[in-house]
Amino acid sequence: MAIHDTIPDRIELVEVGPRDGLQNEKVLIETADKLALVGRAIAAGARRIEVTSFVNPRRVPQMADADAVCAGLPERDDVTYIGLVLNARGAERAIATGRIDQLGAVCVATDAFAIANQGQTSDESAEAAMEIVTMAKAAGLSGQVTIAASFGCPFAGRVEEARVIELAARLAAAGPVEIAIADTIGCGNPAQAARLVAGVRQVAPGLPVRVHFHNTRGSGLANVWAAVLAGASVVDASIGGIGGCPFAPGAAGNVASEDVVYMLERAGVATGIDLPEIIAASQWLGGIMGRTLPGMAARAPLFPQAIEGA
Repeated sequence: MAIHDTIPDRIELVEVGPRDGLQNEKVLIETADKLALVGRAIAAGARRIEVTSFVNPRRVPQMADADAVCAGLPERDDVTYIGLVLNARGAERAIATGRIDQLGAVCVATDAFAIANQGQTSDESAEAAMEIVTMAKAAGLSGQVTIAASFGCPFAGRVEEARVIELAARLAAAGPVEIAIADTIGCGNPAQAARLVAGVRQVAPGLPVRVHFHNTRGSGLANVWAAVLAGASVVDASIGGIGGCPFAPGAAGNVASEDVVYMLERAGVATGIDLPEIIAASQWLGGIMGRTLPGMAARAPLFPQAIEGA
């Protein structure tokens, strides 16, 4: 098959900067700045945004203002606000805000990381994720599930692809809107990304596959491209390329939203995101955080530039 036949016309980008991007930052970001980040993402075209997480504030202090963030979210019928939750208690908190549209649950592919991240085994995390999806639907919301450490574990090392696919098959039975595979520590490679996407699609036919890549070892964009060619239809990304997991040693930033948009749009894959706007958001966020962020497109001249009078 010619390569142009495998390239989709469009993917959906989920902006995860306000939650996954900020959660590992040591300097607490003001609630007003988090809301401004959400507003800038919306202005750039983002229509699904992971806005916060409902977790223990002692373990993740950056997310202690989850309720205040939700209270300040813009009223938008065309935007889906996602709240990450790890258990039934978190799901109840998210639902009670009245502002979250979708619950994001997390299942972990290994016992070692599941215990560090959630205090439960891998199988127990799958059961909890399925319960969260059920709770979301009962409350009139939607639910999605991410399989963390799908590509490798910071404690157990290699993860068998068959284990990830087995979990995806179990999770699909709960009726999530999609299943995501996450390279939590940025150790994956493009061939692995393609195989996992294909495997999940096979055991969960008709269910969209979302991918979540960290750029710890510089392979994030290559993995996005391989996953999209293999049939992933939703991609997580973070403005500026910030992010990491407090419970995964060595995990670095997410793939940068502006870099993903540049790569895909130049390849003819629509994202619905305005590149200059998302670059401006990245540069603004760098100012808020007082440093140059990892994303590359925001540090280079805009290309292609509009020609005056054209």
